[in-house]
Amino acid sequence: MTSAEGRIAEGRVAAEPKAGDARRSAMRSMVAALNRMLPRSLLGRSLLIIITPLILLQVVSTWVFYDSHWETVTRRLAGSIAGDIAAVIALMEEVSGPEHYPRIFAVAEETMQLEMTLAPGKILRLNPLLMRETLVDRKLATALANVVRRPFLIDTRSLEKYVEIQVQLPDGVLHIVAPRRRLFSSTTYVFILWMVGTSLVLFAVATVFMRNQVRPIRRLAAAVDDFGKGRETGDFRIEGATEVRQVAAAFNLMRNRITRQITQRTEMLAGVSHDLRTPLTRMKLQLAMLPDSPDTADLKADVAEMEKMVGGYLAFARGEGTEQPVEVDLSALLKDVVGSARREGTTIDLHTEEDPLPMRLRPDAFRRCVGNLIANAQRYARTVSVRAGHRGAAVEITIDDDGPGIPPEQREEVFRPFYRLDQSRNSETGGIGLGLTIARDVMRSHGGELALAESPSGGLRARLRLPV
Repeated sequence: MTSAEGRIAEGRVAAEPKAGDARRSAMRSMVAALNRMLPRSLLGRSLLIIITPLILLQVVSTWVFYDSHWETVTRRLAGSIAGDIAAVIALMEEVSGPEHYPRIFAVAEETMQLEMTLAPGKILRLNPLLMRETLVDRKLATALANVVRRPFLIDTRSLEKYVEIQVQLPDGVLHIVAPRRRLFSSTTYVFILWMVGTSLVLFAVATVFMRNQVRPIRRLAAAVDDFGKGRETGDFRIEGATEVRQVAAAFNLMRNRITRQITQRTEMLAGVSHDLRTPLTRMKLQLAMLPDSPDTADLKADVAEMEKMVGGYLAFARGEGTEQPVEVDLSALLKDVVGSARREGTTIDLHTEEDPLPMRLRPDAFRRCVGNLIANAQRYARTVSVRAGHRGAAVEITIDDDGPGIPPEQREEVFRPFYRLDQSRNSETGGIGLGLTIARDVMRSHGGELALAESPSGGLRARLRLPV
């Protein structure tokens, strides 16, 4: 193989993967476009599954009908008219003179519903534009050509309810007006009406049936969403198909187990709180009775740190307790939290796009969440900015600071309980590593999310999104 042939072969080998990639990319684009066209809801997709075979069946039935039945009926009707015209022409040729033509035409009109007149000496001028390529034109033209065997002209456009036919005879042009109903079968319209009517009835029945089947799924989804947001779901009625009933029963069992575990945890932590705080209180009293010394000061600091750690841990483990969601003004709640934080001496800028901004929240838990984030920002920054407003189908709150920020690779790690940064935010600045954990836990219990990003101010941005 020469070097040129080798380069050509290599080019073909390299081109084949590129062509395959292009085909796969085109297929992916087609699938993505098809998915965008499909309905999103279960009701829409279920109806599509029912309607698509129905439409295909109607299309096939219509094709078979028009291809066989209608064409056959039209051919026979056209042959009937052509036979009548040929019979009249044969009678005209057998009589002795034109004076007998009116009697023949009268019989044809009475028995065949054909109006005939003769234009003596006229020459027929063929006009192909009048002979449209429709099924009726084709069948009638074929029948006249086979039966009459004379020059003819068909006009199905000039008259609304009639068809004009002109036939060239030796002594003139025979003009025939035939009723259009002799060429069209009424079964065509009956078939179309039955097809459309039954399709609409089936579509209505399928819509009602599928809506009743989808309704329990929607109720289950609403109950799951409410439970995920910590709202009172009440007794969820089990209904619908067998599979939906199984899912609903499993959800009820899961909800009861989770509720029981939360209750047990809260009761256990109430006892732990009492048991831990009691010896700490005794230690504080004993230390208060001792004379001041460096050792006593160290012990007091250790006890204070232990109290802080126990309080933070209990706040994290207790979560929201039994607090129920209520309708609150988010703008007023943010003003209250920011007002309390400003007493620490940090400059905090607050801006809400709407006032009031009604939301259904657990006010104490949400106040703790926002307070933790603002306190976290205050600890490491000189200025803090708080913004709130609607963003699509959610309310978004952003808390920006001009502090040192958090490296991107550690922005998820800081949500772990008791996790503390060693460099950008060291342990001496305060906190026990539970503030962000509690904040995210509160946000997720409301059905929202808390994420960290880089702030336009150069520090850290905490973005809270609450579904409306």
